Amino acid sequence: MAGLAASFGSGAMTNTIAELADAKCILVTGSNTTETHPIVGLQIKNAVRKGCKLIVCDPREITLAKMATIHIRQRSGTDVALYNGMMSVILKERLYDAAFVANYTENFDAYKAEVEQWTPARAAEICGVEEAKIIEAARIYATSGASSICYAMGITQHSNGVDNVQSLANLAMLTGNIGRPSTGVNPLRGQNNVQGACDMGALPNVFTAYQKVAEPAINEKFSRAWGVPLSNTNGLTSTQAIVAAHEGHIKGIYIIGENPAVSDPNLHHAREALSSLDFLVVQDIFMTPTAELAHVVLPALVGFEKDGTYSNTERRVLRVRPAVPPVRGARGDWDIICDISTRMGYPMHYNSSEEIQNEIRTLSPSYAGISYSRLDALGGLQWPCPNNEHPGTPFLHKDGKFSRGKGKFHPIPYKGSAEQPDAEYPLVLTTGRTLYQYHTSTMTEHTKGIMTIAPTNHVEVSGPDAERLGIRDGEEVEVVTRRGRVRGKCLTPSRIKEGMVFMPFHYSGAPANTVTNDVLDSVSRTPEFKSCACRIEKIVPGAAPATAVAVHH
Repeated sequence: MAGLAASFGSGAMTNTIAELADAKCILVTGSNTTETHPIVGLQIKNAVRKGCKLIVCDPREITLAKMATIHIRQRSGTDVALYNGMMSVILKERLYDAAFVANYTENFDAYKAEVEQWTPARAAEICGVEEAKIIEAARIYATSGASSICYAMGITQHSNGVDNVQSLANLAMLTGNIGRPSTGVNPLRGQNNVQGACDMGALPNVFTAYQKVAEPAINEKFSRAWGVPLSNTNGLTSTQAIVAAHEGHIKGIYIIGENPAVSDPNLHHAREALSSLDFLVVQDIFMTPTAELAHVVLPALVGFEKDGTYSNTERRVLRVRPAVPPVRGARGDWDIICDISTRMGYPMHYNSSEEIQNEIRTLSPSYAGISYSRLDALGGLQWPCPNNEHPGTPFLHKDGKFSRGKGKFHPIPYKGSAEQPDAEYPLVLTTGRTLYQYHTSTMTEHTKGIMTIAPTNHVEVSGPDAERLGIRDGEEVEVVTRRGRVRGKCLTPSRIKEGMVFMPFHYSGAPANTVTNDVLDSVSRTPEFKSCACRIEKIVPGAAPATAVAVHH
């Protein structure tokens, strides 16, 4: 996340998963951890059993909420107000780490002036929670000694997502809960090897290891290594590219392992953009809804057929080898890319994935000590690992050393979600995942057992809202927003807060992202999947499904 990068480097987990078991306090926010990151969830459960105090901030009563010391059910999109409210308590009661703030941070006075305006009473009113819970949560987090923050897409997928992340960074720095074991700010990556893809430069503004394309010395280094002049202009994010395609500025897109025809917001708009391209290439392991729109489909290897490395959510680089022979016709991603590059006039050739890893080490300081031989011997290494003698780095920012020098406090005023409920759309829709399905179900929908357990989309509605709307549990309903409508089976009473609606986004037959808002965070360009205004309509018996009908653009 770009906002965290200013103080915390790459936006990766600052600490290890195992350290969570020894934390004295864990703040979980925007993460249904036991369903979306079960291994991390196990460590959090272990910590609670050992006496750790758990603070859960989520409008749904997720599984971890039942184990929590405090469960704060804030309205979606009000996270900045909540954390400013907590920090105002910490400041007023002088619970912050004054020595850490003085020695290792900057811009404290400007930040303090903003936060002091956010009394817990003011924050509670905006968030729709009890003031006492904000005060208690602040005291527990600030005084536990080793407090860790875990967050996921419930924090980042907002039009104010960078503000949310920076608020959590402020909270960690204010209390000195950074640079020590079992503390830190720990974003839980959404999919396998998301961290590795970011590390390897699959972002529009950096080369490998977050080296900026616009920095002359960095650009020159990569140009010299690859023997070709390289652009020093930042590219577009994936969501920006879809908009540019819709407007006719981009004519061709090459998609590898992504399914935007299900995962992008405002799907009518996204699918129109993909369909309008002169040339669409999709490289994937199944014929996804996105691949069905492509002019060319390139079959790739699945994870169990691959040789190489993954970098997981805790910055740990892990060696993988083929467990089964490849399906006929499928090829490795890097092998396909090398052939295409060669045919386009820039010869690329490697004899093995190890050759690629050695090039990565040469050009990427944080990966310099991560060789196949060391990975084989040690079972994994966490970057930064700058040389062959370095043991890897379990936690970042030891002794208050930030990549930018001092950690910078950011004054963050509360802005709220881009789309607020009104008379026509009185509820707030948020989306997420379930335990059984995975992302856009590209793989899980091919698994009979999973499809038996979780075959169709559902809509979580609170008991009071369902009663007011005359909706019973199990009835089919439609969720309607300014962008369209999508059908699902109503679950009520459910775990969602009154005034809100929850849908998983997995199902290509009834994709929740048909109706989500495609407004973007101004810094990270992440869409606001987690908050938009909606209404619920009962299905008239015998009515045709309307899952793909647009209301308007």
